[in-house]
Amino acid sequence: MTLLAVENLVKEYRRGILRRETTFRLEASFTVEAPEIVGVLGPNGSGKTTLFELITGSNLPSAGRVLCQGQDVHAVKARERDRLAIHYHQSYQVRRFRRRKPEFLLERARSDYPMVHLFDEPQFNVQDGYIGFMLEFFRRLRREGRAVFVCLHPNERYHLDILREICERFVFVERGPVRVQRDAAALTGDARVAAYLGESLK
Repeated sequence: MTLLAVENLVKEYRRGILRRETTFRLEASFTVEAPEIVGVLGPNGSGKTTLFELITGSNLPSAGRVLCQGQDVHAVKARERDRLAIHYHQSYQVRRFRRRKPEFLLERARSDYPMVHLFDEPQFNVQDGYIGFMLEFFRRLRREGRAVFVCLHPNERYHLDILREICERFVFVERGPVRVQRDAAALTGDARVAAYLGESLK
């Protein structure tokens, strides 16, 4: 069974009363068929955290759906959504959910442990052994059959080296359609990615 299916997902923010204007739009469609580590990059404010929130069900999509092992994340009880997909934000605190429907109208999670782990700009301490410890942690989750997303804003060269070392595929977020790249070469060969990374590629 497919681990994660992001199907025609759209998040749109608009402003204005009489004349509505779109101020932000994100579109994503991709699947994770088997355990893997996926790198996520994009400029600040491009929608990376929003994408993670949509996948974990803490943000409501404007259209589309997210399926974790065939179960619609947004149809699951809020207190059980982290049994499907869990979002660790920066210093590894878990993101909380806002309730939109009474719990009795939602279904139980069909998993006891999250199948999808999303790390949002984790803090990589350069102390001896710490980076290796974290990379092994990501790999262990993969070996256990999980999908792992690692989002970094590479303000240091070694951040990009980390992604190249551990990630099998990449997602580039820059508002609009989310781009999925099959490997590091395809990622850095994309003109928009190259412009974003700049000096990090040299």
